[in-house]
Amino acid sequence: MKEESKLLPKGWTWASVGELSERIHYGYTAPSVGEPIGPKMLRITDIQEGQVNWESVPYCRVNSEDRRKYLLNEGDLVFARTGATVGKSFLVRGKIPESVFASYLIRIELSRQIKKEFVYYFFQSSKYWSQIRRGQVGIGQPNVNSQKLSRITLPLAPFNEQVRIAARLEELFTRLDAGVEGLRKVKAQLKRYRQAVLKYAFEGKLTEEWRKTHKDQIEPATKLLERIKQQRKKDLKYKELATIDISELPELPEGWAWARLNDIAEVVQGQSPPSSTYNENGDGLPFYQGKLEFGNLYPTPLKWCTAPRKTADKGDVLISVRAPVGPTNVCPEKSCIGRGLAAIHGLDNIKSFYILYLMRAFENNIAGKGTGTTFKAITGDQLRGFLIPVAPLLEQDEIIRDIERRLSVAEHMERVLEQNLRTVERLRQSVLRMAFEGKLVPQDPSDEPAEKLLERIKEERAKAKGEKDIKNKPKQLELSTYVK
Repeated sequence: MKEESKLLPKGWTWASVGELSERIHYGYTAPSVGEPIGPKMLRITDIQEGQVNWESVPYCRVNSEDRRKYLLNEGDLVFARTGATVGKSFLVRGKIPESVFASYLIRIELSRQIKKEFVYYFFQSSKYWSQIRRGQVGIGQPNVNSQKLSRITLPLAPFNEQVRIAARLEELFTRLDAGVEGLRKVKAQLKRYRQAVLKYAFEGKLTEEWRKTHKDQIEPATKLLERIKQQRKKDLKYKELATIDISELPELPEGWAWARLNDIAEVVQGQSPPSSTYNENGDGLPFYQGKLEFGNLYPTPLKWCTAPRKTADKGDVLISVRAPVGPTNVCPEKSCIGRGLAAIHGLDNIKSFYILYLMRAFENNIAGKGTGTTFKAITGDQLRGFLIPVAPLLEQDEIIRDIERRLSVAEHMERVLEQNLRTVERLRQSVLRMAFEGKLVPQDPSDEPAEKLLERIKEERAKAKGEKDIKNKPKQLELSTYVK
């Protein structure tokens, strides 16, 4: 610590979170409910990007003693102690509803002689996060307990400098946050644009002009569907579905037709192989179980399987059929598929990407078919019976080209946006590094050194502990009490 102190600005010192805190303790354990039966109950999931939407925070039942013990106050710093977001923090500022905090959070009640925002901003810095990563325990569910949290060290500035640093960071981060908000709005607009492109594509609007100039070359979709039907009748396992009632379906462009997915594709429902046949060294076929393995277009294998039960061919469309229902990808090579997936294989030269974009255009409709209480799932029969608009084969190729041309522009813009967001985050970390190296605001030689501030906090804690011990010490009765 002495060697590290040489690196600090004059008047600064190293301190632990425990040294700066009056109390560090875990939250309240109780089920959360939607009805206002008591105070609100702040959970890890309610903290998103340093903000809390208090209207959506649920309530809990709590007795008067626990209410006083766990009630949140302005200046409290709460910390996620477990799960994927371990280390995430939130500073209670301004007026909030009467609220307690849940057991997966830790509350840090900082000394009144510390600028709370100074510590909170340190909790956003890379130096803080490096200590969090070192202090994590557990692989399946990483966590940091109160003892490890109390041992986290930070460079402590004199109090007046803490105030100046916090004010400057607030000013700079307000500007950065405004820029990030603007980038995210554009990103949301791009998402809506993608959905609009897919929607218009399968309403026939993107290829409206193309149809006019290629009218004599187009084979109606009804002929395509009839040809597939005749081919499939040769398969003894083929079951023809009932005729579609189109009276209440939207009108399609000339040459298009309504059909079921089963009319243009084979659907293979996944089935997980024995777990003993899984491996991570590349033996057998790539094994895909569900959405977690999905990349942007082609899934990335996390496991392989030597004894597959159900397989998908290269180019088949993979669709998640449980928890969640709807996300899609294209199979990059022959693969084993588990029960969380189904493979869709287009018939009669129907391209994979026509089916892929069709499934993505109707993803919300497909997801709406999912049923179940523990998690949503869709059956193979439901998927086969899903109603879809089918364009003539030649027009399908034009639809694919048109979609990809438009989406490639959106993807380029999104890459630029992501790059800008990463630049903002690097800038944020650069500002934080300057702040906690004493380079962000001017220093004032007349400021009381942080060491004296730290000593005073220790003295106050010792005094408070002594008063508490006296208060809790059993009273001694006079001897006369026992003598009549």
